[in-house]
Amino acid sequence: MEGLGETTGELIRFLAPRTVEAVLRSLPLEGKADQFQGGIFFPTTIKMGMEKAKSMVDGGTIAFWPQASAFCLFHSPAKTYSPVNPIGKITGSLEPLKKAGRGVIVKVEKVKP
Repeated sequence: MEGLGETTGELIRFLAPRTVEAVLRSLPLEGKADQFQGGIFFPTTIKMGMEKAKSMVDGGTIAFWPQASAFCLFHSPAKTYSPVNPIGKITGSLEPLKKAGRGVIVKVEKVKP
């Protein structure tokens, strides 16, 4: 997150296999963050329907929001506006997400092993 630091996470295929594959094919992702309860999101060009969607998520969840075609990062537990497809978890610090405000540039890229 531009000017706020970075964190790490992992995508977990069994949570939503088709959605994870679509995200992986689209990496790297970048966008201007917007805020909602418990996290941030930014729009993408990915088009995907609901897959094992949930309306309640835990802090540290990585998700895709089909209604908005958006990539979501949750720093706190939240009840979402509409269902999201959980696709992974944040394995690093949640602090940069808590500091991120509207308009912050967020980059998501694959880390080479």
